[in-house]
Amino acid sequence: MAIVYNFNPGPAVLPKIVLSEIKKNFFNWNDSQSSIIEISHRSQKFIEYTFQVEKDLRSILNIPSNYYILFCHGGARGQFSAIPLNLKHKFVQPEYIHSGYWSLCAYQEAKKYCSPTCISVRKISRNKIISIQSIKDWDVSSRYTYLHYCPNETIEGIEIFEEPILNNKIIVGDFSSTILSRKINVEKYGIIYACAQKNIGPAGITLVIIRDDLLMQSNIQSPSILNYKLLMKSNSMLNTPSVFSWYVAGLVFKWIKNLGGLSVIEKNNKKKAKLLYQYLNSTDFYKNYIIPSHQSHMNVTFHLKEKKLTNLFVDTAEKYKLLGLKGHSLVGGIRASIYNAMPIEGIYHLIRFMKYFEEKFS
Repeated sequence: MAIVYNFNPGPAVLPKIVLSEIKKNFFNWNDSQSSIIEISHRSQKFIEYTFQVEKDLRSILNIPSNYYILFCHGGARGQFSAIPLNLKHKFVQPEYIHSGYWSLCAYQEAKKYCSPTCISVRKISRNKIISIQSIKDWDVSSRYTYLHYCPNETIEGIEIFEEPILNNKIIVGDFSSTILSRKINVEKYGIIYACAQKNIGPAGITLVIIRDDLLMQSNIQSPSILNYKLLMKSNSMLNTPSVFSWYVAGLVFKWIKNLGGLSVIEKNNKKKAKLLYQYLNSTDFYKNYIIPSHQSHMNVTFHLKEKKLTNLFVDTAEKYKLLGLKGHSLVGGIRASIYNAMPIEGIYHLIRFMKYFEEKFS
């Protein structure tokens, strides 16, 4: 049976060793006589498991002890509401960086609850190349508030690799497609949040890493399921969590640790992205429209010279066991999402196919 390479943007590819572990223990998890999708979230075995999951994540990301880790519902979109609802009584005029689709969505949601300022850092040249201003050039105010940004825009394939150093700013980051792909300095941020279905595990759980002072200041009048204080006090079990997603996340964290941690993960991701961008730069049959310094290592987007060939490219790729390459409907083209679990062999196979397709239709 031919190997399938899954380039879907989320739910994304999972490590094969994790899938094998799920299969092996699916019907009888941890000698509980129950499937992992049947186990009670309040059982002692599962509670002990969640403690280990948090411990592993703290180790991988080097999360300081003055930060809480919450496992929430609602995906990143839920946090678009949760953040302003929890913080609006302290910060009524937050600033939102607009670098692409998802950061703009976060700003539009925040407008329902407070009076945010939208700061665009995108520039588009005459030849349609998208660039992003350096963080030092962002036109942010000097007043004490929080600033929200998204370091990786999955739809356009834009990544901000700089980490913000902004005086008098609490930095809030939507790390949904960045988390666990490279090292970050957690202490630079007040809140980091990420949906699961990129590099954490299956959809259904959302990671929130929040500094203790912000959690203690959170607005108790925000909806219970989004209230950080209540989630902390209940150990993220205010209501029934997505047990399966939490379980798989723990397996992924173990996989990362066994590989050697984020230094190895980051090295692998850079290598995969470099191979694909080098090929894209070698031909005019395909075109990436992002300035090289902000080309995403997670989501490589490109267009065919003859746009009418796009659907044929996607359909033919599937026959070659290359799945999920269709670009988002907002931008079209092709998108190869090459998250942590995508092996380098998948990149080589994709490039071979792209060369074949170019030779056939150029």
